[in-house]
Amino acid sequence: MSSVTTHASLSIVSTAQAPAAIGPYAQGIKAGDLLFCSGCIPLNPETMQVVEGGVEAQAEQALKNLKAVVEAGGAELGKVVKTTVFLKSMDDFVAVNGVYAKVFGNHTPARSAVEVARLPKDVLVEVEAIVRYVVLGVRALPSNSSAQSTSRIIA
Repeated sequence: MSSVTTHASLSIVSTAQAPAAIGPYAQGIKAGDLLFCSGCIPLNPETMQVVEGGVEAQAEQALKNLKAVVEAGGAELGKVVKTTVFLKSMDDFVAVNGVYAKVFGNHTPARSAVEVARLPKDVLVEVEAIVRYVVLGVRALPSNSSAQSTSRIIA
């Protein structure tokens, strides 16, 4: 189940298809025609455990989690305009690029890749994104029509 909670001009995006936030932050925030996705790490959404299998498996799960948040926000990966990839080791850059290219296909958003000293839960990779979900005044529809989203407005 996914939900979008509106507060003032910001909407909080939340979905059970991605891991619950492990801190005081939202999975995503809509502001105007942009969706800001928090960093997604390679946790299995059901078990909240880090996936096994090395950096490629972790990159695949992190991007799967990102896709779930993007779709819960009413968009699709083809609307991503910018990603930031955080790597535990720049030695994993080529391996993560392979997974990233497979997931995004011909769509090549702007991207930064940064090596960091440590990531939450000691994972090897984390990915965040900025998405433009409105084009010419028409809201983008998720490519997965079975994705369910609900909206809640808080007064």
